[in-house]
Amino acid sequence: MAGGGFVDPGAAKRAHLYEYKITSYLIFACIVAALGGSLFGYDLGISGGVTSMDDFLKEFFPKVYRRKKEHLKETDYCKYDNQLLTLFTSSLYFAGLISTFGASYVTRAKGRRISIICGSISFFLGAVVNASAVNIAMLIIGRILLGVGIGFGNQAVPLYLSEMAPAKIRGAVNQLFQLTTCLGVLVANIINYFTDEIHPWGWRLSLGLAVIPAILMFVGGIFLPETPNSLVEQGRLQEGRKILEKVRGTSNVDAEFADLIEASDAARAVKHPFRNLLQRKYRPQLVIAALGIPAFQQLTGNNSILFYAPVIFQTLGFGSGASLYSSIITSIMLVAATMISMSVVDRFGRRAFFLQGGCQMIITMLVVAIILALKFGHGEAIPKADAVILVIMICLFVLAYGWSWGPLGWLVTSELFPLETRSAGQAIVVCVNLAFTALVAQCFLVSLCHLRYGIFLLFVCLIIAMSLFIFFLLPETKQVPIEEISLLWKNHWFWKRYVNDEDEIQETV
Repeated sequence: MAGGGFVDPGAAKRAHLYEYKITSYLIFACIVAALGGSLFGYDLGISGGVTSMDDFLKEFFPKVYRRKKEHLKETDYCKYDNQLLTLFTSSLYFAGLISTFGASYVTRAKGRRISIICGSISFFLGAVVNASAVNIAMLIIGRILLGVGIGFGNQAVPLYLSEMAPAKIRGAVNQLFQLTTCLGVLVANIINYFTDEIHPWGWRLSLGLAVIPAILMFVGGIFLPETPNSLVEQGRLQEGRKILEKVRGTSNVDAEFADLIEASDAARAVKHPFRNLLQRKYRPQLVIAALGIPAFQQLTGNNSILFYAPVIFQTLGFGSGASLYSSIITSIMLVAATMISMSVVDRFGRRAFFLQGGCQMIITMLVVAIILALKFGHGEAIPKADAVILVIMICLFVLAYGWSWGPLGWLVTSELFPLETRSAGQAIVVCVNLAFTALVAQCFLVSLCHLRYGIFLLFVCLIIAMSLFIFFLLPETKQVPIEEISLLWKNHWFWKRYVNDEDEIQETV
């Protein structure tokens, strides 16, 4: 089977003995932890709206403001092309990229909960600095602090959710991270819509309100339990079993706890998890989870739309208010799509959503590219009918991303690593994700200026490549216990040569 989407019935060790109930304790822990996604989402939504506000541009980027006014009555791909302006957005992701390695150590040595709390503190400080900024240096420092917060949050939250969730509903629980991310984007766009009318300090309110999700995450984090996996990994076996019984709602957790101890023994034997990821037996996780999926998730082009939705719509001839309103619509589409994905991903599986979403994104981006090639960039306002089609296509694109590459990019990567390399693997996932996020944020507007509609054709080619990547290399992980997913590689048409060869080498030694 080319896609490797089957599971050997004999592969699971003790999974059939696992018991669980949906407890209030589990619901509380997962909802509070998932607030980490709201930090990421709020920033995704707020930065694009703020960079399109006249008051913000006049104070910090007067050249961009003058160019915007000069081209107010004509369409122009290049009116927002300014590398310092895009650095305001991308500096956060460069900071998150660097901080994720420190977050990996904290997550592994001190636990997922402490990492979540550290992220909320840094994000709070960044929001305060940004809201009170009087020069570009303060803006960048604030963005760096926000980035550190996101680096810690994106490192710990997907791991926390995957480890707390029962195997049969892990997909839905893990996607709480994406849901709160999307809700953060939606709330940010609504706030931008109203603060755009508050002169001259509305942008300060938009940036400063980021303290609210940070406070909620900090206060909730104080009361969060640590995951049983992390407690066992730290040698706190009694406490780990107690939390496992509480979160599963039953004392009959012998089978699952035995798997945790076995995985923990393997984890403690690993002294250099980052170096171990380079071993042959971890090649599937390295290629798929650490490198491929997080890179492709950003190369879909969706975050370009989220970053710069107001800017894009203004570039296409929409007024300031109309552009922010259109951004709210796309955000609603994102939330709706994530809720759809949460409700059925554990029934239909990860691969089906990846592939369907890829096909839908390809079609919608092609339509956008064709309309822009024929109707836009000739110094005249784009026809209203074509503008409506563009908004619809962008909404359909966001819908596809929202139930496929958006949530699954975090879900699948948090599932694939065994416990001994999980924190290190998640660190690389976050690092690669933020590296490509920063790259896209920094390069999108200049690429839009020079490639014009061709930027959307480039996204089409990338989406085709990543859909083929999923089809051939990713096995199906739905309802497989997280500590037994490594068994899937032994049955995969391609990866079994790496995993089984490694087993043979170890046996001969």
